[in-house]
Amino acid sequence: MSNNIREQMLAKTANLRSTADRTPDSSRRANRTETAPGMAGALAAAQLRVQELESSGTTSQLPVTQIVPNPWQPRRVFNEAKLSELAESIREVGLMQPIVVRRVEATYQIVAGERRWRAHKMIGLEQIKAVVISCSDQDMIVLALVENLDRDDLTDYEVAISLRCSESEFPSRKRLAEAVGLSRTGLYQFFAFENLPDFMKHDLELQPALLGCNAAEEIVSVLKKHGAPAEAAARELWPDVAKGELAQGKLAPAIVAMVTRRASGKAARERHIEKFFADKEQAGSITKDVNGFTLKIKADALTEAQETRIRQLIGELYKDEPR
Repeated sequence: MSNNIREQMLAKTANLRSTADRTPDSSRRANRTETAPGMAGALAAAQLRVQELESSGTTSQLPVTQIVPNPWQPRRVFNEAKLSELAESIREVGLMQPIVVRRVEATYQIVAGERRWRAHKMIGLEQIKAVVISCSDQDMIVLALVENLDRDDLTDYEVAISLRCSESEFPSRKRLAEAVGLSRTGLYQFFAFENLPDFMKHDLELQPALLGCNAAEEIVSVLKKHGAPAEAAARELWPDVAKGELAQGKLAPAIVAMVTRRASGKAARERHIEKFFADKEQAGSITKDVNGFTLKIKADALTEAQETRIRQLIGELYKDEPR
């Protein structure tokens, strides 16, 4: 790598915010996996890669209708207010920076600049200035992911879906993690979303900010440990999360609490206690529940002869049982 490229890389990296510098709102601070140092390096490399590709590309005015989004674009939801602001700026002063696209048969796929393209569509512009480049599918995946990973408004669910769709383009998950600057642990946190129940994933498609990957991982762990009772509890509690009445980080503990409470209630309902008496005074009790059969006899109500008979009876009942 030449000194010039090294300087560009350092300059790009110097302007990136570290995890400690970020100040997202309180809910995201508690539940969102923030950009790791490795992602900052991946973003710097991706930005440099775009510059290199642009330098070898050609600039043209292209029909907006012939352009399509990056198929690996992670973003499900675009901020309409910010898009409107951008569209108004383009209407007033024009497009300051061309978008970057690659040719795929009769269309052009966006490499960088989907917001600018959407803003053009919003105000009805028919042409957009674009740099046409040649790049691989892996370039498209990495550029789309790391460009968006550095933005606070991209949800963990959107990142997870994009990572899952991108997985087949890499020889291993390890290589995918390296390409986007994630640790293997961080990558597998995002993959927790795919193990959520379908009713949760359905709502996440519409409201991807409902769960961060930390909460998703905790929920998956609880569902795996407690099985069907936990999924039933999750189905009851989930609408409260969707309505904002239950914090996402409290869902997993709430599921465990409901499962435990119901199990205790079931055990209590199925417990049968039979008392027995000697000379009108309680001598003991027999308790049968889901955990076993328990015989209790007060010490002063049991003679040695009776104890011997009980032991003999037990011995006869189980003498032929295999050990």
